Amino acid sequence: MLKRVIEKPRTVSICLTVATLFVFQSGRLRAQQAPAGQPKTAALRVAKDDSTVSIFAGSKPLLVYSYNHVPKKPYVKQLWSPEGVGVLRDSPHDHKHHHALMFALAVDGVDFWSENPACGRQQHRRLGAVETTAQDGFARATFTQRLDWTRPDSDKTLICEQRTIEVWRGEGLQATLLSWCSRLQPPEGRESANLTGSHYFGLGLRFVQSMDAGGRFFNADDDPGRVVRGRERLVRSKWCAYRARAGDKSVTVALFDHPDNYRHPARIFTMSGPFAYLSATLNLWKEPLTVRAGEPLVLRYGVVLCDGRAEAPLIEKLYRRWTGKPVADRKPVWPRNLARR
Repeated sequence: MLKRVIEKPRTVSICLTVATLFVFQSGRLRAQQAPAGQPKTAALRVAKDDSTVSIFAGSKPLLVYSYNHVPKKPYVKQLWSPEGVGVLRDSPHDHKHHHALMFALAVDGVDFWSENPACGRQQHRRLGAVETTAQDGFARATFTQRLDWTRPDSDKTLICEQRTIEVWRGEGLQATLLSWCSRLQPPEGRESANLTGSHYFGLGLRFVQSMDAGGRFFNADDDPGRVVRGRERLVRSKWCAYRARAGDKSVTVALFDHPDNYRHPARIFTMSGPFAYLSATLNLWKEPLTVRAGEPLVLRYGVVLCDGRAEAPLIEKLYRRWTGKPVADRKPVWPRNLARR
């Protein structure tokens, strides 16, 4: 089968972003001034054990990331809005392999999505030190994980991933900002890795059960997309949003595709029943992709989680501001007691 080949190195990163009011000045992210009397941004606090990293804004939980002791792949287990509304559902009974906010593809014919016995495993290798900073009215926490995607029947690595997670909160914001950057490249000694997968493989979100019914998908092109099967659709657009009720609260979640991403704009997968699902894909079911040694594929996406009913003009405004946010493809910070492999 003829494969698409990346002709030159790309610097694209998978980034999940949730924010509402921010501007860019002098190439840096700056918050708009909070109204008089509004409390300053709470410092971010991190709690870590041998399987999860939890991040808090003051006393409020913001994110839980499961990095180790997982069935097959690390993932964002939970993400909360500023009002404390959680929108992610982990391993529901109908699809146990749906882990909240997750990323998976097929590599060299091995499925890393479905988690059946024939599927591969995203093996945790190292977790970098968690850094917390505060600047220009924003608090940030960031860490990097090293993963080897291995075959189900051995420890043979098919592709390596460097995944960086960033979480942002800022004064005057009505949303949460999360950034996820994944650099994919063949392991040492291998010349290439072939990426394939079903029409929904990519960066996907499974929502809480109350969001499965009564929600509405909309996108930058006001295009319903084409039906793939049943209530599953694909649409090529730079962003797609989903508005629904999480419990008794209205929320809006939007998925962004960065202009520098390979095959931009992404093919966005939406599913409206029997449950709701949203993912950004590389269209690998129609266009397989070969990643070659020395030419890493780094993908960048954004996810906006807002309290309330956000409309298309606001999502578009957020998208334009998000594309101006510099995301460093930086060297990870490893704990001193971890030797480099």
